[in-house]
Amino acid sequence: MSDTTAGGGRGPSVRGAVARFMIAGLVALAALAVGGLLVLRPLGEREAVDDARRLATLAGRGVVEPALTDAALAGDPAALARLDTVVQERVLGDDVVRVKIWTPEGRIAYSDEPRLIGRRYTLGEDERGVLRSGETEAEVSDLGEPENVFERDQGSLLEVYLPIRSPGGELALFETYRRQSAIDASGREIITAFMPVIGGALLLLWLVQVPLAWSMARKLGEGSRERQALLETALASSALERRRVAADLHDGPLQDLAGLAFGLAGAARAAPEGTDPATVAALRDGADAAREGTRRLRAAVVDITPGRLHDEGLEAALADLAAPLRARGVTVGIDVAPGPALSPATEELLYRAAAEGLRNARAHSGAERVDVAVAVADGRARLRVADDGSGFDAATRARRRADGHVGLELLEDLARHLGGHAEVRSSPGEGTVLEVEVPA
Repeated sequence: MSDTTAGGGRGPSVRGAVARFMIAGLVALAALAVGGLLVLRPLGEREAVDDARRLATLAGRGVVEPALTDAALAGDPAALARLDTVVQERVLGDDVVRVKIWTPEGRIAYSDEPRLIGRRYTLGEDERGVLRSGETEAEVSDLGEPENVFERDQGSLLEVYLPIRSPGGELALFETYRRQSAIDASGREIITAFMPVIGGALLLLWLVQVPLAWSMARKLGEGSRERQALLETALASSALERRRVAADLHDGPLQDLAGLAFGLAGAARAAPEGTDPATVAALRDGADAAREGTRRLRAAVVDITPGRLHDEGLEAALADLAAPLRARGVTVGIDVAPGPALSPATEELLYRAAAEGLRNARAHSGAERVDVAVAVADGRARLRVADDGSGFDAATRARRRADGHVGLELLEDLARHLGGHAEVRSSPGEGTVLEVEVPA
């Protein structure tokens, strides 16, 4: 498992944030429009087919059925001529290109194409089902069928068929052939009627959201600026307080401990002959303890305020940070690549980051080796602190944060404040890597 935390750069401007919102909104509108078109197209086609079915029903039962006679079904030429006049004048047109009337036995009793009259073909199961159910059905015509030989030059056609009856009660199948292009055009008309309404509603929604987004972005920007101001104040106060504490420690307890170590060591050396050996040993032990206390206190002062950082450079200050680990036998490698001079703020941030990484390695990881590397390239300064210690998981880091160990979080805030980012990668048994990148 890996625990990764990264910070971003400085907050975006209000104008940029709103511009990105508007662009994202337009992309979403385009996606919705395309999705709406994809949804409406089949709906429009189905509605157009339903319209064709309704028109065929009106033509069959409202126009042709009243004009259909038993004589016409029987093939009487005069009756067929009268029926043909009705079909030619009131049914056929630019969209409807063929009309057929079938008997249940599969004989074409009438067609506006006279060569079809009297021919016999086997009715399909769909046609027989319509005769039984009395419903109106529609389907794309298979122009490869023999009965459609005279429609093959008309392009794609939609068949609509329904049952009708003669005055004598004879059942027949009324069939029209409608151009598919007319169906498609009708479907497009339906889509065209709906799309402006849908598009206008989406556009209005987008326009309403723009001022809201501007207001929210402005408030977030103000909050970000206030937060940065507070952070700057906190950093300045922290630096001032660190310098004060470091000065007090250096001028007070540190000098006292150093004097104590010197005095005890001198007393042990100057002890008169015959002095109890235990007393001399106690003086020496006290001198050693005072020297160790002096060393630790001096390391704490260095940790609090990097006295050599701005005077002798980052590499010397890092060496001071590494001294306590090296005293414990931990191997610490320091590699500061030559490069352009760093700004004081960047230099101090890298120092603080290295101190945090080394402190965590010393206190928590049990590492045997720690490598610290600093490099500058393309106007960016990069620090990497890697140890071979025990590592940790996300739950451990959350627990440490809850216990008040917020050094990494503060480091991430500092990096973000300078326009960079900080990242920690760790997993149990795999060691820990701390990386910081900021403008040089």
